[in-house]
Amino acid sequence: MIVLEELTKSFGPRTLWEGLTLTVEPGRMLALVGASGSGKTTLLNCMGLLDEPSSGRILFGGADLLRLGHGGRRRFRRNHLGYLFQDYALIENATVRANLDVARRRRAGADHAGALARVGLAGREKERVHHLSGGERQRVALARLMVKQPSLVLADEPTGALDSCNGAMVVDVLRRMSRRGCAVVIATHDDRVRGACDTAFDVHARREVGG
Repeated sequence: MIVLEELTKSFGPRTLWEGLTLTVEPGRMLALVGASGSGKTTLLNCMGLLDEPSSGRILFGGADLLRLGHGGRRRFRRNHLGYLFQDYALIENATVRANLDVARRRRAGADHAGALARVGLAGREKERVHHLSGGERQRVALARLMVKQPSLVLADEPTGALDSCNGAMVVDVLRRMSRRGCAVVIATHDDRVRGACDTAFDVHARREVGG
């Protein structure tokens, strides 16, 4: 479970949001919604320790992530966090298998073949990522999540550049991960993604608005 308590984020004189409180329990899938510029991606980045809120606490497993040192933050990302970036965040000049091996380092015996089959890329371990289409790259990123099996997934507009078929597959895999106990948080403008989530949180209004 991840708990945000009274988070505020300011950029100079501009306050993006303040007093933001949110809890995401294991086995739940939550959509972060709101107009462009409301701070959905910034909030995801704070949860993933890629950015810092101006004030407040982020609790995971009872520990305040914002008080962790460099080593503690690295262990949190390695052992618990999975991130699905809009730009895929893959090693472009490496093979598909090498990209999955990055996740395997914390989990011996991971099922590369099964993960790739689940996303429609069976038998393509030796292909280099830079030869793949955008949709195929997102599928590799999704397979990497499945190999890692994190307890928290943060996804930033994961269907934004995909056709409806690939987008539906991404949502289905994230849904399956949540049903197995993973907490999933998705920043999205897509009503179909929002509808697939258990609930939605309007970042601008700082309140849950239903699924």
